[in-house]
Amino acid sequence: MSDLSTSLSFAASGMEAQAQRLRHVSENIANADTPGYHRKLVGFQAAMDTGLVETTPVHLDQSALTSVYDPGNPLADASGHYDGSNVDLVIEIADAREAQRSYDANLKLFDQARQMTQSLFELLRR
Repeated sequence: MSDLSTSLSFAASGMEAQAQRLRHVSENIANADTPGYHRKLVGFQAAMDTGLVETTPVHLDQSALTSVYDPGNPLADASGHYDGSNVDLVIEIADAREAQRSYDANLKLFDQARQMTQSLFELLRR
């Protein structure tokens, strides 16, 4: 029974990590047009004592901000440019799909462990 609960814990930690990743992707997409916004990134690591999936602290993508030409914008400099964000919607959508697929894989693992536990209980009842 311990192995089944361990597999449930691993699947649940993976689902939580992917959900957090998806939250940051959503924030990035929502702020794609915010001037000076740096994309948020989150990584994954295994916890030393349990081996469960944990997210690393959020850090900002330090790649160059896009230069936007809009002379009417109050943020524009003398040449009519201001710093946009470094969010690329294509990358964010790809990250969102990857996070969703990873979440689904962990959910299937969780469901499989639940079904195995249920089958075990049915066998024990007989």
